[in-house]
Amino acid sequence: MNLIKLDKLPGQDSMLIFHTLARIGFEGLVIVSPSVPLASAGYFQDVQKEIDLDYCKNAGISVMRREVGGGATYLDGNQIFYQMIWSRNNPIFPTNIKGIFEILSQPACETYGKFGIKTFFRAENDIVTDKGKKIAGEGGGDIGNSMVFVGGILLDFDYKTMSKVLKVPDEKFRDKIYKTMEENLTTMKRELGEIPPREEIKRVLIENFEKLTGRLEAITLDNMTLQKLRELEKEFMSHKFLFKKTPRIPEGVKIKEGIDILYGLYKSKGGLIRTAEEVKNKKILKDIVVSGDFNLFPKHGLHEIEKTLKNEDFSRDTIKQAIEQAYEKHKIESPGVEPEDITKTIVEAK
Repeated sequence: MNLIKLDKLPGQDSMLIFHTLARIGFEGLVIVSPSVPLASAGYFQDVQKEIDLDYCKNAGISVMRREVGGGATYLDGNQIFYQMIWSRNNPIFPTNIKGIFEILSQPACETYGKFGIKTFFRAENDIVTDKGKKIAGEGGGDIGNSMVFVGGILLDFDYKTMSKVLKVPDEKFRDKIYKTMEENLTTMKRELGEIPPREEIKRVLIENFEKLTGRLEAITLDNMTLQKLRELEKEFMSHKFLFKKTPRIPEGVKIKEGIDILYGLYKSKGGLIRTAEEVKNKKILKDIVVSGDFNLFPKHGLHEIEKTLKNEDFSRDTIKQAIEQAYEKHKIESPGVEPEDITKTIVEAK
């Protein structure tokens, strides 16, 4: 397998690089950081509900959707991203998503440990210190015939900007998010009082990944890959892709006689689940959009769940059975999110 060790790339390029490499069959590890801050939403999220687009526009912060799950976050040069990409048929790696997260979190845990910070993997997709504070979040999914796993070593963090990037109902709630992050999210600088040399962190991180993959051969980006990245940028920065999970169902309580619009919200172990639902005569689920900050594989599985639910009876048993059938038929995996969780979100929507 190969290694592409980069310094800092322009904001979205630091995310676009793994999307590009996955599409051309690259297998290996990418180490990179953004030179310009950006806000990134998870693939299954509704960007308009999760990110304060007006703030980002006024602050000059680019917004992009990544093609793996997880939540909205603020990315800058104080993070060193590790992006592992491999063919889904590569026998080195587990075939189930839960196994992938646990095993591929080890290099980051060992890297933190090397610098004196005791950490461990916490299901479903976090790395936390021995004091229980989160120090890294991770995401994974499928892109074409490839699998990807991404995370970051947190050197330092801009809590205030992150609290402004997130969409919140009011400023009082924003203050609460800021204080909660300060209390529960930590960094190397906060744990150690200083940031170790950047290149040393990269070296240790690569060595720890090599314990799993074997020796990684360093290569450079060629012109073909860079051209592909620029082509992909046009798609990923388009409104069509950015707002792809924005509900087609109109806002409001009622759009015509016999049609109710319901909105569900539920925090499962694997992440937040949102639903927007069109229900006819309180009996038939005519349309539904599901979004959230969870991880789900294969990524088209969420569309299949939505399609399966349309025009089903609006009852707990029917909905749960339909979701379970979609999971089985399409071999869906969503660590920490069970069919029962999605069912609960739907039937308890208001």
